[in-house]
Amino acid sequence: MARRTTSNSSGSSPGSAGSPGPRNRTPRPLPRRRRSVGDFVKAFLALVALLLLLIGVPGALAVQIGWPLPSGAPKMEWLQQEITVDTFINVLTVVVWLAWAQFTACVLVEMKAALSGVGLPNRVPGAGPSQLLARQLVAALLLVGAAAASFTPGLSQLGQQLEGNQRPAVAAAAQQTPGGLLAQQQARTAASAAALAEQAADAAAHAEGGGVHASEDATKFYRIQPPEGRHHDSLWEVAERHLGDGRRYKEIYQLNKDRAQPDGSKLSEASLIRPGWIMEMPGDARGGELVEMPDEAPKVSPDVQRQISDYARTGGAQEQGRPGQQGAGQQGAGSGARDRDTAHISLPEQRPGSGQGQQQGQQGGQEHAAPAAGEGSGFGLPQALLGAPLLAAGLLGALGRRRRQALWQSALGAVGGRRGMEPPTPTGAAADAQDALLVGADPEGVRLLDRSLRGLAASLAGESRPLPTVYAAWMGGNGDLHLQLAQPAGRPPAPWQLGQDQTFWMLARADAERYEDVDTAAPYPGLVSLGTMDDSRLLLNLESVPGIVSLSGREQDRAGVFASVAAELATNGWSDRMTITLVGFGEDLTPLAPNRLRHLDDIEALVETMQAETRQRRGALGAAGHDSVLTGRTGPAQHTRWAPHLVLLAAEPSAEDAVKLAELAADASRLGIGYLVGTQSGDLPGAAWEMEITSEGKLLAPLLGLELDAQLLPVSQQRAVVELFTDADPERDDDGRPATTPPFLVDISEQGRPAVYARLVGPYEIIGLDTPDGERSPLLHEALALMLLHREGVHPRVLSSALWPRGVTDDVRDALVERLRAWLGADPDGTPRLAADATGRLKLAKSVVSDLDVLRSLYHEATQGRGAGSRAVRGRLLTDALVLVRGPLLAERPEGRYGWLTHEIIDAQLPLLVADIGLALSAFHLEKDRAEKAIEALDAALGSAPADERLWHELLRATHATGDSDRLKRLAADLVARSGARGLPPRTEALLDELLPTWRGGVAAAG
Repeated sequence: MARRTTSNSSGSSPGSAGSPGPRNRTPRPLPRRRRSVGDFVKAFLALVALLLLLIGVPGALAVQIGWPLPSGAPKMEWLQQEITVDTFINVLTVVVWLAWAQFTACVLVEMKAALSGVGLPNRVPGAGPSQLLARQLVAALLLVGAAAASFTPGLSQLGQQLEGNQRPAVAAAAQQTPGGLLAQQQARTAASAAALAEQAADAAAHAEGGGVHASEDATKFYRIQPPEGRHHDSLWEVAERHLGDGRRYKEIYQLNKDRAQPDGSKLSEASLIRPGWIMEMPGDARGGELVEMPDEAPKVSPDVQRQISDYARTGGAQEQGRPGQQGAGQQGAGSGARDRDTAHISLPEQRPGSGQGQQQGQQGGQEHAAPAAGEGSGFGLPQALLGAPLLAAGLLGALGRRRRQALWQSALGAVGGRRGMEPPTPTGAAADAQDALLVGADPEGVRLLDRSLRGLAASLAGESRPLPTVYAAWMGGNGDLHLQLAQPAGRPPAPWQLGQDQTFWMLARADAERYEDVDTAAPYPGLVSLGTMDDSRLLLNLESVPGIVSLSGREQDRAGVFASVAAELATNGWSDRMTITLVGFGEDLTPLAPNRLRHLDDIEALVETMQAETRQRRGALGAAGHDSVLTGRTGPAQHTRWAPHLVLLAAEPSAEDAVKLAELAADASRLGIGYLVGTQSGDLPGAAWEMEITSEGKLLAPLLGLELDAQLLPVSQQRAVVELFTDADPERDDDGRPATTPPFLVDISEQGRPAVYARLVGPYEIIGLDTPDGERSPLLHEALALMLLHREGVHPRVLSSALWPRGVTDDVRDALVERLRAWLGADPDGTPRLAADATGRLKLAKSVVSDLDVLRSLYHEATQGRGAGSRAVRGRLLTDALVLVRGPLLAERPEGRYGWLTHEIIDAQLPLLVADIGLALSAFHLEKDRAEKAIEALDAALGSAPADERLWHELLRATHATGDSDRLKRLAADLVARSGARGLPPRTEALLDELLPTWRGGVAAAG
């Protein structure tokens, strides 16, 4: 591959008919219309008004009143003189002179900006209305001159009062021009000004795209290289080498997205690139292996030259719809709608994807940019869950808590034998849903969002400031968080910053990561994800909407939105208490969070319920002296009295019911109540915000200027997710209990010696395999540990997301799988020890075994197999099992790795299993009055399960059986010391009262 030259060639780009040339930057005058008589009348009246204000006012003051200030130096006697009418007139005259001077300054500033045509007019301090009047008069005066066109940036911001962060693009500013101003602007556009405007728009579009658009006479190309050894090329690495920042891989992706490659395929995902593909590079790309067209075309082979030339011809259409340009238009639409609705949502200007946003969160960009490359095809997994990181994280966390609760209830509440330590293994659609949750979840994003919001609430409370009303939050791919306020609320507490204007508060990811957990109520629990726009995720605060949020569209499309909203509200990690009422749908969703979700049969029941609750909340707020629930959340009753109540009504209400709901919703935002109501027509009384879901999955809100890729939870995936929760329900009937047989049993006889044996319970060791080289060893060991903990199989996407939480390309993942397969080798009959099953999941052969598999098999055989009928066999098997326990799971694992263990319940399974083994072996010894042996077994089990109350109870009984009262007293004192300020559990106290009635006095004496 030829290397690029050090300087650009002066040669022109190919200009054949089939190949587009450089973008034409020649100024093209816009059509001009004749100036009407009204235009001249307006200009004349403006001139008269300016003459009167600038010359007439000071002249009249000088002639009628004269010099208003005293002629001498101030004296103390003045303070004792009587205030006369002349004194009052002189003071008033001074005020008028100051106002005239301020207005004159405004006129000069506006005239300078209008005639120069460069930038926005400077703001005169404290002269908002005066400067606005001066701007209108100057604009009207220049309406008949060509210079008015250069005044466009000033007119486009008329009445908006934004401070900084204005878009430089004239096109974007024009879209934000209110009402008739846009027509006036076009009417007075002249040819020379239009040329300047188009050139400025081109420059702004180039700057907004982060330098993506390079003129074709300096276009550079890069050819994806084949793998060398273990290395596979990726867009991140290409950006790292040639742009100096791996996070700029998105620029390369946007330049080449959906363009036909030499092999006929197209780039649809940033993670899916193939050797031989050609990438157009941003204009500032540097370094070797770049080819600059057409200068260096002779330096490459004819085939490559032809491929690059053909590929260059496909780039013309790429200039039509850049995401940045589209975002500008959408932002403009939103700003234009602001005058129509005070409850407005707009996209932050510092949104992720821009150069500014990337600079604000360097570390966060590295964490989130790569996972974004994995968006697109689900590889057989549910795409809706893969593309909903906050929803997936909430569902995954709630599912883990449900399974742990089931394990503890199984261990503590079983009668006549344990029910087993394994939750049921999901299959079919449920297994796919679980894998999608593991791949798509962003628990770190949820944690940062929760800490950021609670930290903000704590800071405001410390400054005795109320919580501002937040309409929406935008979360970007770089981790920055933008809160959009209902109205300006001053400067935010550090480390929050003002955003694009006074109604945006922004927190960079780097600052959010420094937040710690604080003991304060969740300030905005009603935030819920609706979808994405320009790599930003919108979370709407349902409880802050001044009225009803209506959702129109087809019934099946609306159902996906309602289910997604309900599931995320029920399981999100940034709320405390909450009530979610579902009407017209969702009866099957209640297993997700029975304490939060409730289902009502009809609208009549809803109206009756909400009328009573609205009255109750109004009375409670009045009695507490609060104006809204937001002020109540920072008070003493923050955790109990002001939880939100969100109503999701999928069934379209009748006209009468709609009026009743509108009356209830009129004051709902103050009371912490939110309404999301479905409608077929889109015309709903009392609707503050109107949204529409299309059959293509777009969520539209024209008056808000939003067009989102909607977050949905289709019916099939609802059922799969609910199945995961119902299978883990600890309260289900006996027929649904987990089986006591572990999913994978090994041959524990001498003949069953495995080919590969991994020790996971304690320090990680592998027997039967050569140690890989140092660079590959950690990944291979971690991948094998994950496979050993999931004998049912691991989806390749789950494997890659576990090993590379920040994302990785498919070829890197596939290369690791091949290395793992080669490392594990094959059985004597030639069967590979790592293979894929019919569903595509990777599974280990039975000849690859872990000590955890052996531990489970020994306990099962001792309690339900041969040991159940032979006491001697049971004792030997239980003793062998307890010997295997060398410490916690994967002890001494490297810091920063094995993060996927947080999604597992093995941390609850293993201690319970060890405790069961210790209890069984203790009972075995106590049957023969071997109390010391029983104590020894219980002590060994307590080393891995120190918090298990059952072990301590059995240890007290075994110690009591020795007849040594002093030893029992020491054990009781040790238990009291371990319990700390919480005190002993009631069951433990009752047992001590039974075994050692004097234990309280003995503990007090020891203390």
